[in-house]
Amino acid sequence: MRFRYGKQDWKTLERGEESCYLMTNGLGGFSSLTLTGSCSRMDHAVFMACMHSPNNRYNMIHRLEEILCIGEERIHISSQNYKNVEDREEGYHYQTDFIYEDVPQWTYLVKGVEIIRTIVLGQGENTIGISYQIYNRSGKEVRLEVLPHLMFAAKGALPASDQQFILDENKISSNGQKLYIWTDGELCELVCQVREGLYYSADACDGRMALGRTIVNHQIVKDVKDGEALSFSMVYGTVPKLPKLEDLLEGMKENRRKLRCQAGFEEEPAATLAVSANQFISYRSSTAGQTILAGFPFFEDWGRDTMIAIHGCCLVTRQFKTAESILKTFMSYCKKGLMPNLFPEGKENPGYNTVDASLLFILAVYEYYKRTNDIVFVKSAYHTMAEIIDWYKEGTDYGIHMDEDGLLMAGEALDQVTWMDVRVGEILPTPRHGKPVEINAYWYNALCIMDELKRFVPEADKDYGRLAEQAKKSFEKFWNEEAGCLKDVLSGTKADNQIRCNQIWAVSLPFSVLSPERERRVTEVVFRELYTPLGLRTLAMSDEEFHPYYGGAQLERDLAYHQGTVWVFPMGAYYLAYLKVNGYSEEAKSYVRRQLGSLEAALREGCIGQLPEIYDGENPVSSKGCFAQAWSVGEILRVYDALRE
Repeated sequence: MRFRYGKQDWKTLERGEESCYLMTNGLGGFSSLTLTGSCSRMDHAVFMACMHSPNNRYNMIHRLEEILCIGEERIHISSQNYKNVEDREEGYHYQTDFIYEDVPQWTYLVKGVEIIRTIVLGQGENTIGISYQIYNRSGKEVRLEVLPHLMFAAKGALPASDQQFILDENKISSNGQKLYIWTDGELCELVCQVREGLYYSADACDGRMALGRTIVNHQIVKDVKDGEALSFSMVYGTVPKLPKLEDLLEGMKENRRKLRCQAGFEEEPAATLAVSANQFISYRSSTAGQTILAGFPFFEDWGRDTMIAIHGCCLVTRQFKTAESILKTFMSYCKKGLMPNLFPEGKENPGYNTVDASLLFILAVYEYYKRTNDIVFVKSAYHTMAEIIDWYKEGTDYGIHMDEDGLLMAGEALDQVTWMDVRVGEILPTPRHGKPVEINAYWYNALCIMDELKRFVPEADKDYGRLAEQAKKSFEKFWNEEAGCLKDVLSGTKADNQIRCNQIWAVSLPFSVLSPERERRVTEVVFRELYTPLGLRTLAMSDEEFHPYYGGAQLERDLAYHQGTVWVFPMGAYYLAYLKVNGYSEEAKSYVRRQLGSLEAALREGCIGQLPEIYDGENPVSSKGCFAQAWSVGEILRVYDALRE
């Protein structure tokens, strides 16, 4: 989709900072600024490079300060909020246009001078290109001065106020990092200037670091005579040999074109999401394979998120080799039947605190097989899958084991091992120790999958079918006849009967653990109590523990995170469940298409062309949390995929 915004979208600087673009480079690096070109977050950057994929990221060029000189007059066309009002740059007054299609492009008009800025991120490398087109009809000679604001600091950290920046011909060195420059403008060294007090409105409202610091040590300038139209550009990168900006731009456009064609969606929102999905795919140096980053700008690659997102971000988009690489990586790290929830960096060990990642891995292998018929891979993965079932049956870490009734138990002490995994000191806002409903739906499906796929492995002699039948029979314990839906957990606490979105996966998964009549009732209760056009509430509004808003300091946010906050990704399961209980009829598909229309507006808000992590529970109007979330995009893509079958 071609996203275009006009002056009404930045009536104020604050309004213009409500949305941003995102470009990623396949290594963990990215570029992201607001509609006005400002930074409303510390993690915004013209150029966030990744030195060791995918999480060793450095904010190299934070923002661009741009000054247009017309005679003696100096006019900022750049925008940035500062703590001190007198320091604010308010170039948004001159901004006339913002377009994001393959790359972001801003247009400014100042007293007869039109300027178009374009930024492009290199693919598979740490390079950024910035170009300016200048049309001078002012009646005077003009000069554009571009001052990159540097950080050379690890993502989430500030540069030291006395940090040294050395410019040596076309190389900048600081904090152990190097950045090379090419430009056809005039590169001028400046005495280092420390800029304090950049104000991050999107961080301030969430209790994060609200003020920033940058350093300016050079500028690039271009003089333009009256009546002249010309362009100039600059390329920055972490290696001496830099590509041409034209090659970067063509590479980006061609990459996105191929992704659209490969996914094969006819509906424009789906095609847009298919391209956006690839922004989460990254190379991982420690495994020499592909991985999925959970979300931007905050999250890394997590096991649970990966196993959910892989369906839409890789399989639906027909990136089967990428999916195979990711699954093989997880197989190599399986330990005691557990898949990593967090991959190691450097010499650190993986974190395994998740009960669902391993079961979701089995579901992902099954979906991969259905789409590729790759029996060779199934055979290679089957041993790992069998190992998972054995460990889960006999017992592994974090209290994970099969109870005598055939259902899975998980969680002990202060461990949080389902996706509702917040822990605040000694507080578990959503304690789900016992038998969580979605975990047992995954368990039943994993057993059914093992029973189906064992025909490819002659030596497999386990009676998975019998275990599946036992689990299905005992799943009856989750039924709450009074509420007409499923209990959230079997724990003997009041949490059991809370109406939560987790039950929807008992309907949407391929192997039905409920009768058709109960599947329909669950789907209706979820719609009535939890559905919003932008996602599912994590808790019914009528519950005494419901939190209507998400925001504030981390404690406030964590206490609200799964207590009513709207999450986008479970809505994918809801739509798949709705289609299932309505027999995938054309009428049902038409209804879902109409409902999905609400998301077209969501693609314009927050991060352009992306879907976020969460919204407020009571009135979901503005995206919150990660502005781009892999499983949100992936799960909605699964729905679009189901609609084209």
